[in-house]
Amino acid sequence: MNSFTKSLVVAALQVAIVLSLGGKLMYDRAHRPRVWVRTGSIDPDLPIRGRYMTLNLQVHAEGFKPPANGKNDANWYNWQSVDLTVENGDLVARPAAQQSELSLATWGTRPNQTASDLFFLWPSVAFFLPEHAEVPRLKTGDELWAEVTIPRKGPPRPIQLAMKHEGQWIPLTYR
Repeated sequence: MNSFTKSLVVAALQVAIVLSLGGKLMYDRAHRPRVWVRTGSIDPDLPIRGRYMTLNLQVHAEGFKPPANGKNDANWYNWQSVDLTVENGDLVARPAAQQSELSLATWGTRPNQTASDLFFLWPSVAFFLPEHAEVPRLKTGDELWAEVTIPRKGPPRPIQLAMKHEGQWIPLTYR
């Protein structure tokens, strides 16, 4: 086998790997559950620089309780492994039978939150933006929502974003 043939084999192998990953993601998007989830954007901390937002996804988690004494409680920084499901159009976290990649933090709630079953999912997920897209600026009372695919394993995969402004749903298009 000469070097040209070897390089063609390596190139074909790399193309096959990339296409198989793309095919899996497309299959998941078509066949796995999708749901809109309220989210909050935080400052990105990945070592790569570019146009992306780090999203904290808010999930329903009945049975999980934040520490009674708030930040003074010894259990303030506890983590609980969870599995995700979609129930009645909501993303729901249930305790995992074994260690999983996903968890809830007892400190992961919104300030002035009224519902006691809402927590932030960890790890946060990245949503990449096109180079010339405008980043949404939230005003007081606005909410940022993300449509996500729920894979069998691993964190949800964001598909698109929308803003809720005074009860009106505004999809954010980045094409």
